[in-house]
Amino acid sequence: MNPLDTQRSMLTRRAFLASSGLSLGAMALADLSNAEGSASGWAVGDRRPPGPHHKPRARSVIYLHMSGSPPQLDMFDNKPRLRELHGSLCPKSFIEGKRLAFIKGHPTLLGSPYSFGRYGKSDAEVSELVPHMGQIMDKATLIRSMYTDQFNHGPAELRLFTGDQDVGAAAMGSWASWGLGTENRNLPSFVVLTSGGTDPSAGKSVWSSGFLPSAHQGVRLRGSGDPILYVTDPKGMDRDLRRRTLDALAALNQRRFEQQGDPETEARISQYELAFRMQASVPELMDIGREPEDVHELYGSQPGQASFANNCLLARRLVESGVRWVQLYDWGWDTHGTGSGDDLLTALPKKCGETDQAVAALVQDLDRRGLLDETLVVWGGEFGRTSMNEARNGSTYWGRDHHPGCFSLWMAGAGIHRGRIVGRTDELGYEIEEGAISVNDLQDTIMYLMGVDTHQLRYPYQGLDRRLIGVADHSTVQHHLFS
Repeated sequence: MNPLDTQRSMLTRRAFLASSGLSLGAMALADLSNAEGSASGWAVGDRRPPGPHHKPRARSVIYLHMSGSPPQLDMFDNKPRLRELHGSLCPKSFIEGKRLAFIKGHPTLLGSPYSFGRYGKSDAEVSELVPHMGQIMDKATLIRSMYTDQFNHGPAELRLFTGDQDVGAAAMGSWASWGLGTENRNLPSFVVLTSGGTDPSAGKSVWSSGFLPSAHQGVRLRGSGDPILYVTDPKGMDRDLRRRTLDALAALNQRRFEQQGDPETEARISQYELAFRMQASVPELMDIGREPEDVHELYGSQPGQASFANNCLLARRLVESGVRWVQLYDWGWDTHGTGSGDDLLTALPKKCGETDQAVAALVQDLDRRGLLDETLVVWGGEFGRTSMNEARNGSTYWGRDHHPGCFSLWMAGAGIHRGRIVGRTDELGYEIEEGAISVNDLQDTIMYLMGVDTHQLRYPYQGLDRRLIGVADHSTVQHHLFS
């Protein structure tokens, strides 16, 4: 067929659908308008959620990601034998045939300079650097046997949060939003809060919706100024004029959808409407000054300032208001030991001091409000750190290189066992000896707690049924973590 004839045929079909009132956009909007006031709260322009697949245990997730990877051997995985052998050459098996990011030659072992205390009924060993987190171990399951297949920060964060080491896949929070919808139509279902002075190593890709409809990407809220850029009406525009402007835009976008059939046009309509509703809901929600003084003392939060502690308090307020996924990224945990800004003796205590109290306060606050039973809290990094001193370019500062082979992570709430330790590494903390859990297993487990079967939740894209856990069935729900 002549290309011009094909184009005319397409235009004729579009014109017929538009004039008959049977356009895809009209049918979709008519169908979805019935759900606008329903419990699921899906706005006009969104598709119905495909889940849940089974009864969920978690209504919301708060994921606390320490970007740069905390050194597990100095925080949650005490190794007395490593301390005894401090300064001696590491076993050759640690380096032969292994790919290390920065270590060259034959490095020496590095024992932790910090003491460990025992906490709770599980007798969990936790570093003196994070005593507040030690106090909540009875509410959490500590996993010492996580592993990944990526050894650089960006790809490892992408693998952890999108299931793919390359840019372009959808984040876990986006999958949860698309798969389950939102519980509060006046707020995004996926919210991102950042601290530490910059974005995580993988950038904004770790809260991207990827190939999923853009309405499900993470919405970043700022800790100071306008919570969202341009959420405030410009000078000369009042609420009524904003409403009429959006109505006009919606009509134009709907007409464009009828002409081209691009689902992203519908997503744009939905996003404009959400932004309008957020103008009223978000500023009040972000005002932590409304919290009583004893709450600020618990978190170490300070109204009006951007901080990790403030973000933890905001995370509680967000899930309390029906936000499904709250992602906190705190940058600055890359302890290579190239100088005092990234070493174990100066930089690490500083980062722990900035976060320890607020993390524990979040879990305690959720628990006392009855929210922990339905909120899953996850704390961790993208990979672990080596048992050897990096000593890059002859540095005399203490630091650890990247290590995908094992790292520690803990989870609390939403049916997770309280006061349990899972997994074990060898006496030098370099290899997993028992209970290995991959990052894909973690994704599978988190989504299962939310009522989603990641093996069933699929999205067609470029000829493939895309899934969070990838094409191959290489992940397993870790049911032994559940109470």
